[in-house]
Amino acid sequence: MDDLYDEFGNFIGEPEEDSQEEDGNTFDGAQYLDDDEGDAQSAGGAGDELMDVDEEGPSNAVVLHEDKQYYPSAQQTYGPDVETLVQEEDTQTLQQPIVAPIEQKKFTIEEEDLPPVYFDRAFLSDLVNFPAQVRNVALCGHLHHGKTSFLDTLVQQTHDTSKLLHGKHGRAREEQLRYTDTHILERERGLSIKASPMSLVLPGTKGKSHLLNIIDTPGHVNFADEVAASLRLVDGVVLVVDVVEGVQTTTELVIKHAILAGLPLVLLINKMDRLILELKLPPTDAYFKLKHVVEEVNTAIENAVPGRGEKFRVSPERGNVCFSCSSMDWCFTLPSFSKMYAESYPNAQFNSHEFSRRLWGDIFFNPRSRKFTRKAVEERAKRSFVHFVLEPIYKLYSHTISESPQDLNKTLQSLGVFLKPTQLKSNAKDLLRMVCEQFFGPASGFVDMIVDHVPSPVEGAKQKLDNYYTGPLDSQTTKAMLECDSDGPLVVHVTKLFNTQDAQGFTSFGRVMSGTVRPGDKVRVLGENYSIDDEEDMVNATIEQVWIAESRYNVPTSGVPAGNFVLLGGVDGSIVKTATIVAPKLPEDEDTYIFKPISHFFESVFKVAVEPINPSELPKMLDGLRKINKSYPLITTKVEESGEHVVLGTGELYMDCVLHDLRKLYAQMEVKISDPVTRFCETIVDQSAIKCYALTPNKKNKLTFVAEPLDEGIAEDIETGRVSIRDPVRKVGKFFEDNYGYDLLASRNIWAFGPDDRGPNILQNDTLPSDIDPKLLRGVRDGIRQGFAWGTREGPLCEEPIRNAKFKLTDVELASEAIFRGGGQIIPTARRACYSSFLMAGPRLMEPVYACTMLGPASAVSSLYTVLARRRGHVLSDAPVPGTPLYSVKGLIPVIDSFGFETDLRIHTQGAVTLSLVFDRWNIVPGDPLDRSVVLRPLEPASAQATARDFVLKTRRRKGLSEDVGVGKFLEADLLRQLKETGMLDGGAS
Repeated sequence: MDDLYDEFGNFIGEPEEDSQEEDGNTFDGAQYLDDDEGDAQSAGGAGDELMDVDEEGPSNAVVLHEDKQYYPSAQQTYGPDVETLVQEEDTQTLQQPIVAPIEQKKFTIEEEDLPPVYFDRAFLSDLVNFPAQVRNVALCGHLHHGKTSFLDTLVQQTHDTSKLLHGKHGRAREEQLRYTDTHILERERGLSIKASPMSLVLPGTKGKSHLLNIIDTPGHVNFADEVAASLRLVDGVVLVVDVVEGVQTTTELVIKHAILAGLPLVLLINKMDRLILELKLPPTDAYFKLKHVVEEVNTAIENAVPGRGEKFRVSPERGNVCFSCSSMDWCFTLPSFSKMYAESYPNAQFNSHEFSRRLWGDIFFNPRSRKFTRKAVEERAKRSFVHFVLEPIYKLYSHTISESPQDLNKTLQSLGVFLKPTQLKSNAKDLLRMVCEQFFGPASGFVDMIVDHVPSPVEGAKQKLDNYYTGPLDSQTTKAMLECDSDGPLVVHVTKLFNTQDAQGFTSFGRVMSGTVRPGDKVRVLGENYSIDDEEDMVNATIEQVWIAESRYNVPTSGVPAGNFVLLGGVDGSIVKTATIVAPKLPEDEDTYIFKPISHFFESVFKVAVEPINPSELPKMLDGLRKINKSYPLITTKVEESGEHVVLGTGELYMDCVLHDLRKLYAQMEVKISDPVTRFCETIVDQSAIKCYALTPNKKNKLTFVAEPLDEGIAEDIETGRVSIRDPVRKVGKFFEDNYGYDLLASRNIWAFGPDDRGPNILQNDTLPSDIDPKLLRGVRDGIRQGFAWGTREGPLCEEPIRNAKFKLTDVELASEAIFRGGGQIIPTARRACYSSFLMAGPRLMEPVYACTMLGPASAVSSLYTVLARRRGHVLSDAPVPGTPLYSVKGLIPVIDSFGFETDLRIHTQGAVTLSLVFDRWNIVPGDPLDRSVVLRPLEPASAQATARDFVLKTRRRKGLSEDVGVGKFLEADLLRQLKETGMLDGGAS
């Protein structure tokens, strides 16, 4: 039995017999081969029979198990034309379909079809052709001051929303009513995140209809970039202010930005019912509260442009202040309220316009003599606004809330308000809304205010071109834009991109400046970096669709003429933030120019690094980041030297929304997020101790630099665009001569701002023509500029941008042969010389600081002091808000210490406060970042004077840089040796 298995344990089987018997004949192949010839021939006959192949019989070929076909394949059974899917068993659960249905993902709330409206859409498409009847405005204001809900009032006036609101009450009704909140996060969080456009046909008090193109902007201060993008397109701003809270952070920012851009303001004082129902102020006190709010706005206007505020002043008697209550769907201006009196008393012959002028200010009505006087003559005399406006509203509210249905019905009928018996039994809020809706009527007073105080697109075009157009103002194209010529050359200014419903693509939102934009038009899309000298940022495209944007739905149209907002499909491919879309050819072959990129209210300083959980999904995440970059105007995405992908935003809520969109909408994947950090800047506080020189690698050229701090205010002037390096040399020189006392030679020799055209650093040529050949110097000028830009983009301390420094080129030694002074020699040398002069000039680290504004009860003020003090912050002022039980506290807090600050404060105050954090300034971090005597221990907070050193070392570690930095790394060996010998540098500085 041992022979049955081989040495490896494989079964061999029973041994066969020595001879193979078949039909009594023995056949041995080996023997056959060795036989003689005669035997071979006879055996050959037998061999031929054996070798015959029976083609029809079964094959004896060895077929492997996996190749055996026991059953016919599906293709053999059903034929080659039928697509067959074979599903292996046990790979899917029963709940999972074998062939999954195609899912259309939806990330925005949209109407299924065009909703019914109370105006004719053909009338809307006709009105766009008459720019004089069009008004472009933005609704701006602070968080929860009622912008979106006021726009809902206008939507309900123009749209049949009964289907949307049918059977919905309370929160469900309010969610449906926020018509312009279409993003899923806006629904969940109850605040606007994106700017949303609506085009509505609204009648004024005289019955004349106008087309109002309104942009509803977010109120949270983190999303002020959306406001800046919206203000670029509009001709006027409707400032919405909560009557109780008054002027808040976002309100101040909007006022400043609008005034500096030359946009007229109209004021909408909202939530008037809070004076009656919440604060329970008597009518006389309510008047003083309203007056205070108006004065607050005017003070903010005056602060924005000292001495020139009168032009923009708002006041009810001017007709540019509107009073409203968006939750009860009513609003009025003094002219529209006096018109209601005129309609209520048709027999009384009086001039409603003159009457409206007497309804505000220190004008008293004397009931007995029925006359207006500047001082109260009679005992029962009251201010006219209190007597004619506030008291009737107070009485309307008190009667509606307190009377029984039967008594209320009689009272309302005497006022011309008719309600059904079932409506009279509604709850107090719904009843008030129905009564006010009938009593005040449509928002015609608001429309009149817009028409009278906001210029039409024809009148507003000049402001847009003067402020933002980079081309000459005397060309044919410019003339067409000034006249809003619908037959002129096509020019569209795009400032916003909206994602499609499935978040796979984008549509471009902008304003038609000239011509008419139509589907199928061939156009040129010019990016922000386009110029006549550098036409790289230009793409040819075809406009696929043209819509009028209405937030929840878009109205397709055959064309949109100049002066209107437009939504374009098919041209977003090359647009990142803003773009100028022009016709393929301009009249008389004129050069093409763009509109300037948007200048935002503040910078992005909140920073996180992202990476995919699964490394193979990196391309997917990068595509998501590209889409994020398009969707949010102020977001910045970049790759650090260490390879990490960094996202820069404005604050915690902003970054939360960005990362939500990255995960859920655009990349649709999970990503890892680093702890939040902040941007830093590097600066100097002294002049360079010595002239620092650097030799080129070939030792044939020598550049000498000195660094010194910039005068206070120059960095801000450069960043805000008050002076541009692209201006003629004389103009730049004149600016520095007049404002900062530069001498003529110094001001004319400013070579560059760095790291870019609006960078807060200056490169100045301080060499004398007698010392260096100007022709040779011009040859290396570009190389020195590039080295300066490179150096100021990544400073020597921790590769963060340099700020507030002036680098003076004091001496140059150049090789006479051009080949020895090329860019490869000059650029890195200029950078090294900048670094060494910077490090010899008292280098310091700068950090961004938030201005924080808290609004809450008096009991919460002490908590703010406590929490701020723990985070290196301090309070600047605290004061009560007049007419309310609230306190307003203002302070400063470093951005790096602000993470979780809002949550911390709300825990301390039981959620009683609202907080606004907005980037305010750059402050120098205490301590010397190069002080090696500082000892930093793990898990222990650094002392106050060690903060800068702590930040530098940790930032270098995070970026994967060497542990420390010293000036010796950038100085020439000879200079370093001399400095050590004289004792200016210690041994460790190298």
